[in-house]
Amino acid sequence: MTQTIFEAYNGCKNKLESAGIEDYVFESKQIIKHVTGYTNIQILNKFAERLTEFQQKSLDSIIEKRVMRYPLQYIFGEWEFYGRKFLVGNGVLIPRADTETVIDECLELLKDNETPDILDLCSGSGCIGITLALEKKKSRVDLVEKYCEAVNYIEKNIKLNNAHNANVFSGDIYEGIMSDKSYDVIVSNPPYISADDMAALSEEVKYEPDTALYGGEDGLMFYRAITDIYKNCLKTNGKIVFEVGIGQAHSVALILKEQKFSDIGIKKDLNGIERVVFGTVNKI
Repeated sequence: MTQTIFEAYNGCKNKLESAGIEDYVFESKQIIKHVTGYTNIQILNKFAERLTEFQQKSLDSIIEKRVMRYPLQYIFGEWEFYGRKFLVGNGVLIPRADTETVIDECLELLKDNETPDILDLCSGSGCIGITLALEKKKSRVDLVEKYCEAVNYIEKNIKLNNAHNANVFSGDIYEGIMSDKSYDVIVSNPPYISADDMAALSEEVKYEPDTALYGGEDGLMFYRAITDIYKNCLKTNGKIVFEVGIGQAHSVALILKEQKFSDIGIKKDLNGIERVVFGTVNKI
């Protein structure tokens, strides 16, 4: 016999908690929503309703994978970012709520520019570039990604979200791809985990591609390369906006200062962590 929605939720919650999953309450709610297709209000109103056999098997399969610490986002094959759905899977970094702070800062810097040219480097799933393309509908957004698995996800996510003003380019940022064009904003959430921190990743993060995580011995090699290679393709008063890891903000700000950027700032995410570093290019 299948479980009621209430029984399924409690059972899921207990199994995830026993598996050591920190946010087991939130994830259990997301799993029940995914399995039933119901909203939070519908779940509350239909808590005594029994799952279908198909829903029960789907639930059991999801829980089995999740207790093995396989990321929930990969299990679902999608995740929400800035109120929109993005497809994700093996080979692409999972969109995180912290990164929404990057979007907020970009939009603030572009509030007086309705037709900006934007470059998103190390694009991953495309969540940053595509979101900016949709928020600034008259913009031109170029997304650059090296790895074909991620490029495929960007193409799918552009189509899924009807981001007609976003274009993806496959290439290596170290080779200066797109650096012959001019942009109002360059944005990037590059790999930024240091060698020491790579050894201490959670079990879930270990499923994500190393190429989207490892930022060199000190975690800063991409920030150095991007500011050096791409500063000259920013328009007059053009901005660079980086997402950074915990404790990296002032080091990245120093990199911008050494590259002669001005108006350098740091913004915290909703958890109070210094998450975004930005600056303005100085041109004679």
